[in-house]
Amino acid sequence: MGMGKVREYLKLSRSFNAGLTAIAPVMGAIAMKEGALLPLVLLFLAGFFGHVYGFVLNDIIDLRIDKGAAEISDRPLVSGTVSVREAWSLAVLSMLASFAIAVVLAWHWYSWPPILLLGLSALSITIYDLISKRLPAMDVFVGAGVLLLIVYGAASVGWPLSRLAWIVVGLGTLQVLFMQFIAGGLKDVENDYRSQANTLAVAMGVRVEQGKLTAPLSYQVLAYGLQAADLVLLFTPLLFIFGWRDSLVQLAVLVPLSIAMLVVSTRLLGMDRFDREQARQYIGMHYFINFSLVPIMLTVLNPWVGLLVFVPFGAFVLSNLTLHGTLLRPKTM
Repeated sequence: MGMGKVREYLKLSRSFNAGLTAIAPVMGAIAMKEGALLPLVLLFLAGFFGHVYGFVLNDIIDLRIDKGAAEISDRPLVSGTVSVREAWSLAVLSMLASFAIAVVLAWHWYSWPPILLLGLSALSITIYDLISKRLPAMDVFVGAGVLLLIVYGAASVGWPLSRLAWIVVGLGTLQVLFMQFIAGGLKDVENDYRSQANTLAVAMGVRVEQGKLTAPLSYQVLAYGLQAADLVLLFTPLLFIFGWRDSLVQLAVLVPLSIAMLVVSTRLLGMDRFDREQARQYIGMHYFINFSLVPIMLTVLNPWVGLLVFVPFGAFVLSNLTLHGTLLRPKTM
């Protein structure tokens, strides 16, 4: 297989945000005080291959709609650089790899029942891929898929889950729902509105007409409501579980980051003229900030956890530079 083909497979699997999904079970395990490196790496790989499966299947299902959108003509299935048969092979092999890793984890470190949670996560993502363009708000299945992935990582370490683990589950779910409902809804709204795709953004009245973006108040309330709930959960353990005296460093970092995230959201939602490239840049900035918050919060448990901040960031930047020659604007987003 040539390097050109590998590049196309990486584009198809949305490698720019693979780090986000991959660290989901890792965050759950760390919240349950798992400190052994090898099982954490294997949990990361289980999440990574689950990510590849979900995004490749999504592109296969959405191919008919995507072919009508010139702005995403760089996607491998749309451009024809990867065939549908090759995409199916990648999706199936990725799913099998994720479960094979889960079997190794259960055999050597953990127990067997949590694998059911991984299966339910894959099922939830599959349901989303099949019906996401047919019914509005089906992004809840993505949120459920990530929720189950985090619970899988946490439950592998032990059961019942701790209060902190449940908070991490809630944080991951809210962050993904914002990315799906708001960031994803806005970046695709021009094509979705034109093709009358039944997404939540279109159903709530978000539209692009003659280049002008309209985001109704109800949609903005949803966006800021999700982020408000996210920030409440983020600061709860620092104030009420660890205590603010032991969390001064984390609070000093997270407060300005939270403000910056809200500023970026305001700019994204407040675009008067729709510019998909500009929207991608705002989404990239929001992505960096949003998914650094939980690892920073968890540094109260172990300062080394802070290194996980660089996993989604590094995957995003490396993928963009390698595949697209850009820093913040992946062309296959």
